[in-house]
Amino acid sequence: MDYEFLNSFETSLQNNLLKTCTTNGMLSGTLLESADIEQRWHDFAPEYMADAVKEIAQYPTVALVWAAYLGMGVANMWHTDWEKCSKMTYSEFYGSRGFDDMDDNILFNIMGVPQASADADRIKDIMRIVGDYTLSQIQHSGIEPQSIMAFHTFSRACKVLFRIGAAIELNRLGYEYKAVTLN
Repeated sequence: MDYEFLNSFETSLQNNLLKTCTTNGMLSGTLLESADIEQRWHDFAPEYMADAVKEIAQYPTVALVWAAYLGMGVANMWHTDWEKCSKMTYSEFYGSRGFDDMDDNILFNIMGVPQASADADRIKDIMRIVGDYTLSQIQHSGIEPQSIMAFHTFSRACKVLFRIGAAIELNRLGYEYKAVTLN
């Protein structure tokens, strides 16, 4: 396994998506994060990957971007009710059609974003942008399609998208890093 490639791909993708989201007004130049939220990715990743891998051939962007929506949902629940979030199962983020409409369930039911609102449109637009960019980076990475390395690259991309989604939601909720002067 070429861990140097995977680490470089992950770092580069995260930095570029951070810049993209900042340029589009969804982040403020910093990847907002929490160890609690990151742990939920580790909890959910096996089930998420099992769902997403089945979608790669027909819906590759969906297979990637739903990880960002999952990150947004976890960040929102972390903010509103961490006790509940820490016990939620992955399938509780599903929509009425399971994985297929998980994005709408998270956006409208968990996050409470009004349908047909400017906020919903902004979020959906940035998700399309980061999804398309991520897919392009994977396709141009030079890895053999359907290989073990392709799976690991896809997995790293999903982890980055989860982080980006969480950061977008934390930013939307008003979180920010501030310098603190200690005496």
